[in-house]
Amino acid sequence: MIGALDSRSPVILVVEDDDAVRCSLTAALEYEGYQVTAERDGLRLDELLRQVHPDLAVLDVYLPEGPDGFAIGRRLRSAGSVALLFLTAADEIENRIKGFEVGADDYVVKPFALSELLMRIRAVLRRSGRQVARSLRVRDLLLDEDERVVTRGGEPIPVTDMEYELLRALVRSAGTVLSKEQLLAQVWGFGGYNPNLVEVYVSSVRRKLEQHGPRLIYTERGRGYIVRP
Repeated sequence: MIGALDSRSPVILVVEDDDAVRCSLTAALEYEGYQVTAERDGLRLDELLRQVHPDLAVLDVYLPEGPDGFAIGRRLRSAGSVALLFLTAADEIENRIKGFEVGADDYVVKPFALSELLMRIRAVLRRSGRQVARSLRVRDLLLDEDERVVTRGGEPIPVTDMEYELLRALVRSAGTVLSKEQLLAQVWGFGGYNPNLVEVYVSSVRRKLEQHGPRLIYTERGRGYIVRP
């Protein structure tokens, strides 16, 4: 049995000029179940706000045309209640201060791991009351999305953040084989890591789970990994 408890799917606005980052982030957010509107810049912002009412905006600070991320954040806040998360390639304290003066709920410096950004997005949405806790279940395995706690048969299983994200990706796709490349993209982001990293993490997670019950994660030779519900 696979189960999930979800609130209304939050609406997220992404404004990011880097095509690869924007496309990867949009795909990851849609996979998470969010409604996503993605733009390269803020030139169409007024038009968008007549059509879309975001719960959260993920804003690149430096944009090639039109207003920068901070100006977009101010415009969004003047139009209504929206959570703000800023992205920047520069780890500058001045930018961080300026972002929080605008009303930033969080601030992420590039380059970032996609899994970390998704965690921060979920945290901002929970803090702002726009998303309730969710849980994922396969057989006797339960993932508490609010506390990020894993239990099997009621017994807590200690996992690292990356192990949690890997297990989460597999459980969400239970019954479907995920290749190493798919897991790299979903968990680590942008496919920029060695596929052997997936083997290491799968082995670690599998070992922890099997201390509390029979095998859940199976290897499909030449194809990838699958959680069999």
